[in-house]
Order: sequence, then structure tokens, then C-alpha cells
Amino acid sequence: MFSNGSMTLADLQTGEQATILSLRGGHGFIGRMAALGFTPGSTVRMMRNSGSGPVIVSVLDTQIALGRGQAAHVQVLAAVSERGAAR
Repeated sequence: MFSNGSMTLADLQTGEQATILSLRGGHGFIGRMAALGFTPGSTVRMMRNSGSGPVIVSVLDTQIALGRGQAAHVQVLAAVSERGAAR
């Protein structure tokens, strides 16, 4: 977790929703991710994160499998749950 309360996409648990804050990487990586809909301000939902291997994320009504390394380069802010606390 970062000092501003954000985390990486790889840190989200199955079922959690978050807003993308930033992407870290080269121009090729950022361009590919943007083409898939991973842009700052977009909302994503973690569909499957088993703790190892790829994760499956829903963005723009599409489910996308990402490698854990790719997901670790996407900084997100988890949505606040019904109880009023993130995560």
C-alpha cells in the first residue's frame, strides 16, 4: 500500500472495485493498457485473484486477464465499502 492509501491492481481481492490512479511503465506498456481501457479515472473490478498467476479484471464491461507483473504496475484506489472503510 502506498502512503496515499492507494495500492496496486495486483493487491485487490476478488470482488473489490477500484479507480485507476496511474500506470507505471514504458510507452509500449502504457499504450497497450490504455487501448484495453486501463486509463486514470476508469473503474475496475477484480473478478479473480487467487494470489498467484494471472488476475482477471473487469473494465469497460470486458473481462481481461493480466499477468501479476502487469497488474503490479497499475496503481489504484480501492472503493469504499458499505461499512465506510476501504478494503
